[in-house]
Amino acid sequence: MLKQAEPGSPAGKIIDISAAEYQAIQQFLSQSCGIELGDSKQYLVKSRLLPLMGKFEFSSFAELANGLQSASFSAQKLKSAVIDAMTTNETFWFRDERQFAELKDNVLPNLLNSKNGNVRVWSAACSSGQEPYSIGICALEAIRASTKSRSVQIIGTDISEAILEEAKKAVYSEAALSRGMDSTAKARYFHKNYDGYLLSPEVSQLVRFQQFNLLKSFTALGRFDLIFCRNVLIYFSDQVKRDILTRMADSLEPGGYLFLSSTEAMPTGLNSFELVRSGLTSYFKKVG
Repeated sequence: MLKQAEPGSPAGKIIDISAAEYQAIQQFLSQSCGIELGDSKQYLVKSRLLPLMGKFEFSSFAELANGLQSASFSAQKLKSAVIDAMTTNETFWFRDERQFAELKDNVLPNLLNSKNGNVRVWSAACSSGQEPYSIGICALEAIRASTKSRSVQIIGTDISEAILEEAKKAVYSEAALSRGMDSTAKARYFHKNYDGYLLSPEVSQLVRFQQFNLLKSFTALGRFDLIFCRNVLIYFSDQVKRDILTRMADSLEPGGYLFLSSTEAMPTGLNSFELVRSGLTSYFKKVG
């Protein structure tokens, strides 16, 4: 048991979490959004969820766990808040620059020149928007270099409604832009305003944001030529990861592309994709 009051706990009370309460939160996260917590992540749950105690007027993790079992309308706000708190929203501009160089120089030009219609891109688990907006900047530059008149439509999805509201604003601080955005692109695509730096509409209008749970059916999203799903499958079980990738393959047009992070591998036995190596980076292409 802890011997001192913890920050964020109501009225400075000592709040601990029992094995049963932790298990209930584990089960909720697994069933609701696919996040798999190990058996020794109690410290993470406490640090992320203690700030919610005062907001929802809970005095214990038992009350919070019970709230997650409720089907009431008010419980939906609690469930969304817990998912938001437990979701990692770490991102930055042009994350893994070699993948984005390949995207701009080869993948997007190939799609723009080979398709008859618009190119559709899905940025899954897009967090605060840096990934889909980075794709948008690459798309604009590829479109300018293309001999054909095409447009690119990008949808950014995330399970966190709160982080999507930030993404929709398309306003970033100096610190946020310092993570991956070079000075030339910053000067070209951002304008200083009272909140920070506003992304140019020529980029932001390419992107539409939507709250979405990767455990749900992808049918309503439509079909895509390119999917970015980076640094999110690592939080899922092997079975869920395989299911998501199988359904992503079904959502891709023939010959479509999938980008995972450079540290992620395709599960063995999943034959819907072939590995593409280009220079110092790699990605996947749908077979058939």
